[in-house]
Amino acid sequence: MLESQLNTSNVHLQENPYQPMDVEELQEVSVESLQLALQNANKEIYSLREEISKFKLNEEYLKSNEKSVLYYTGFPEYIYVHNIFQIVEPYLLDHSALSKFQQLLMTLIKLRLDLQFTDLANRFLCHRTTAARIFENTIHVLYCRLKNLVYWPEREDLQLNMPNCFKTVFGKKTTVIIDCFELFIEKPSNLDASARTWSNYKHHHTVKFLIGISPQGLIMFISNAYGGRASDKFIAENSNLLDNLVPGDLILADRGFSIDDAVKIYCAEVKYPSFMKGKKQLGATDLEMTRKLASIRIHVERVIGLLRRKYKILHGTFPLVTLKKTDSHFALIDKIVVVCSALVNLCPGIVTIE
Repeated sequence: MLESQLNTSNVHLQENPYQPMDVEELQEVSVESLQLALQNANKEIYSLREEISKFKLNEEYLKSNEKSVLYYTGFPEYIYVHNIFQIVEPYLLDHSALSKFQQLLMTLIKLRLDLQFTDLANRFLCHRTTAARIFENTIHVLYCRLKNLVYWPEREDLQLNMPNCFKTVFGKKTTVIIDCFELFIEKPSNLDASARTWSNYKHHHTVKFLIGISPQGLIMFISNAYGGRASDKFIAENSNLLDNLVPGDLILADRGFSIDDAVKIYCAEVKYPSFMKGKKQLGATDLEMTRKLASIRIHVERVIGLLRRKYKILHGTFPLVTLKKTDSHFALIDKIVVVCSALVNLCPGIVTIE
């Protein structure tokens, strides 16, 4: 029985396909079979590279996928991204992980979709900390190169292109429509900072920005971030908004601003919706003016809505580190809001000029 098993085992060993080949047999295989296998492998590698290139987020991908341009960047056409890249490309840092165009694209995607840095790192095949560092560096470059797109136009330009909805109510006097909007932040551990950033309106810790738009819908002013507890009046008087006024200018604002005295110093005027002031109801004249004022002041709310819809990063909760000023004037959150505003100004406006 044992001898039979041994004999069977010997047979299996002799027929084992994994036994080493003779040298001559191996040489015959290496000349033909290995050469053919190498050619097949090269073809497969080339095919895989082509497949990967179709989905790699880079300049070529964006050029060949126009529908993805709006989704990833918020711009209607690729030419917008191309022109921005031409402006910032000399100032972006060389990086081994991402090309300069990919650095810009990753930053635009972060602003547009507010993806986590881990997600961005997976998409661009880099480390999470690398993605975060590139985003911060690119935002600084975009801020420095594009901040001039948020500017106060000349009075002649404002009057020349004044929309009819403003001319019929205030003639050509309207200069700027102002309002405030808030962004959520993490709760500060410092009690004083926590109190300064608590917003009773939002029931959350926030920072507040003052925005000013032209009658044509251009974002012409963005303040630095203030604590959510700050009043609209305080921000308007302590930002440099009023320094841009000249005699005869007209500001349209909400009731919460109450900046008449500060505006009069510049020989300008501010209009609000009428107050009840203890009256049971508004008079016919006040009611009609309030209605007309509300119908044109809504444009600033539309611009704020466009800004927040187009760049979802403004919907999230900002970490406290973004509030830390990295230079003498501006924190990362200030730069992000200015960059988003500048990018919105590059897109078609929302106010019809007729």
